Amino acid sequence: MFNQTFDSSLIRRIAIVGSGLSGLTAAIQLRGLGHDVTVFEKSRGPGGRLAAKRVTGGSADMGAQYFTSRNPDFLPFLHKFAGPESFGPWEGRFGFQTNADKRESFPQETRYVGIPRMTAITRALSGHAHVVTETRVATLARNDQSWSLFSTAGSHLGDFDAVIVTAPPAQARDLLADSGLDALASHLDDPVSRVLPCWAVAAHFPVSPWPHHEGMRCKHPALFWVANNSSKPGRNDEGQWWVLHASPAWTEDHVDTPAEEVAEKLLAAFRETTGFDTGPDEVVTHRWLYARSEGGEPPGHLWFPEYKIGLAGDWLSGGRVEGAFDSACGLVAELTTLPTTQ
Repeated sequence: MFNQTFDSSLIRRIAIVGSGLSGLTAAIQLRGLGHDVTVFEKSRGPGGRLAAKRVTGGSADMGAQYFTSRNPDFLPFLHKFAGPESFGPWEGRFGFQTNADKRESFPQETRYVGIPRMTAITRALSGHAHVVTETRVATLARNDQSWSLFSTAGSHLGDFDAVIVTAPPAQARDLLADSGLDALASHLDDPVSRVLPCWAVAAHFPVSPWPHHEGMRCKHPALFWVANNSSKPGRNDEGQWWVLHASPAWTEDHVDTPAEEVAEKLLAAFRETTGFDTGPDEVVTHRWLYARSEGGEPPGHLWFPEYKIGLAGDWLSGGRVEGAFDSACGLVAELTTLPTTQ
């Protein structure tokens, strides 16, 4: 067991693993408090679940479809660090399909999206953080009172006083276990079991396939959600791009099904749901192995002061996009206000 004496003044250099909303929120706040922060991202750019894929003529949001704001600090944070031009309200008709012929409206609530794509938000936020992309952190090694980070290529990424992991729980657990931190990894066994996968398909139609809703929660064994991506602000598509999300149970049953077959099955379900049988003329797919967390009692964040390791992410705070912000804020608050001894 490491020395459990904690002094926040000794935390100067902090590594953050993952550049989704929670990682960037933590980086910006900690940097504002005077810490030296480096964010490591395995992909080519930031985003996390605020993900989009390039398609002909533009892009399609394949991950989170929108976000809401219930924390009064969330929108001011985005305005200040992402800029008001990077997001805006998605006006439209949203509903639940209760049966084949009946639909009920979503509760009245402003829904926001990135402009011109969801990744616009994290791209803008990343301008206020030091982000090292295309670098996957493989292990953490204790080095006296600091942590040495190493990449999958074996490169030494630097020494840090504290580490914050914002990857999905399965990936976070693997990182901790591979670093010999089995006691911490065991805390993630239950969250890992609660994370649901999701197949996503973006399909382009020359003409509107369905005029009734811009987004709908479906009552279909294969489909969970369908949305007219082209109806979001800042999308200047010819025709319409629609995004289809499979249900978690269906995805689990088809998690290893070839992407082309998945697209065919989900488009067939879309035709059954909408009655539209023309097209599409272009299709892209994406498989989310760690799409969202469901059930349990999320703690908001995790901080292990004797190790100076923390975890943050939407899966620790209810699963919504805003939960990523809430989780990061809670972790930063605990990290910077703990007493000097435990």
